[in-house]
Amino acid sequence: MALLAWAPIPLGSNRPWAWMALEIGAFGLAGLWCAAWAVGAVRLPDAARAAWPAWLLLAAWLALQALYVVPLPPDTVAWLSPESARVQGLADAIGAHRELMTLSIDPHASQVSLLESCAYVAVFFLTLALVNRRARLLRLAQVLVGAAVIHATYAVFMHLYGASGEWFGTRIAHFDSASGTYANRNHFAGFLEMSLALGIGLLIAGISERRADDWRRFLRSSLEWVLGPKMLLRLGLCVLVIALTTTHSRMGNIAFFASLLVAGAAGLALSRHATRNTVILLASLVAIDLFIVGSWFGVEKLARRIEQTTAADVRQREEPAAYAIPIIRDYAPWGTGPGTFYVAFPKYRPPEVANFYEYTHNDYVQLASESGLAGLAVIGLFVALSIAAALAAQWRRRDPLMRGMSFACVMGATSILIHSWTDFNLQIPANAAFFMVLLALGWIALYRDRQSVPGLANVREEGR
Repeated sequence: MALLAWAPIPLGSNRPWAWMALEIGAFGLAGLWCAAWAVGAVRLPDAARAAWPAWLLLAAWLALQALYVVPLPPDTVAWLSPESARVQGLADAIGAHRELMTLSIDPHASQVSLLESCAYVAVFFLTLALVNRRARLLRLAQVLVGAAVIHATYAVFMHLYGASGEWFGTRIAHFDSASGTYANRNHFAGFLEMSLALGIGLLIAGISERRADDWRRFLRSSLEWVLGPKMLLRLGLCVLVIALTTTHSRMGNIAFFASLLVAGAAGLALSRHATRNTVILLASLVAIDLFIVGSWFGVEKLARRIEQTTAADVRQREEPAAYAIPIIRDYAPWGTGPGTFYVAFPKYRPPEVANFYEYTHNDYVQLASESGLAGLAVIGLFVALSIAAALAAQWRRRDPLMRGMSFACVMGATSILIHSWTDFNLQIPANAAFFMVLLALGWIALYRDRQSVPGLANVREEGR
């Protein structure tokens, strides 16, 4: 929990030393768990075992990532990726003959990306391995939402104050929009989207199914709500919405409300145990957050920015992705190698595009150009299976906590998948790690405390 709470602080861990710290933390914790498992101190939870399809896909993903940095004979590289062999063969033309090549056109960048991928898989594993009790699941969600509220509070105050200064060596101007500890407000918006999804999941988990039979019970339940922890959580979500609104991120806000509607509709359609209070809660989230809270903190400016979006603005976001499409064609099906977009792109951009692009503003194009259609298919299937597990939990589980966490998985993942069409949130280590936690929650929500014996499973399910 400390590692996940720390990750957004140093510019979303999007600096070499920061993502190295994230990797060391993830590998160290995973190593400690493996050592404890080796001596019999811990065992692999049922949810981690049941998620074997995810492990197969993640193993295939890591194997593919490793393939790019393995030295291969030039003939093999030419057979797998003729364009990669041709580009690397240019070095031979100037007298730097090499007996071996790699599938990646920049092996060092691909090695860095491989370590990042291993760290994300370690975060996914740690979530499944350590969140093995209800108390731990609840505490994880509470800590992550609480940390996000602290980030959001800092971002809003810095924005309202109009501050500007350096943060870990990077100058951040807060007067125009809230970006918190991120260098880019759109990436901060992505972090807030996932945090809001987790917070809403907690609210759903705490919904009471009791009905007030008379005015005394209604008054008592109302006072319990106002004076209890649910009110603090609701206020925290208001702070997160305020921060998301003041980022003035067009796609971030659109993705949040679209994912809320999609996840809400899916949850109500699939859940056989949804109550009237759930419907009221989802409706109040949209009404209160958008029309009341947002109107005080810049929703008009955000709406104005959306209305004033021009074709030139859209082209500016689309251009890197559009010009990167030929990369996918030339390097299909394997791509140029993870982390190599900035090396491959200059050849394909027209002369009038003079900006340096380390990432394309589209995670799907970035994945397809770097890891090829094969890599995009493998990681896409992993994400789809995790969301499917969360949707299955919505249908099968009666436990409010499991329904809430499955809702958080569906909403958070959907939000980032929508936002990824115009930004590169999944290239930011802190956001990618949070995304893996949400996907792990989908498997936990489906399989935690469920027995493999059908009869026992039905009995236990009736109690949940």
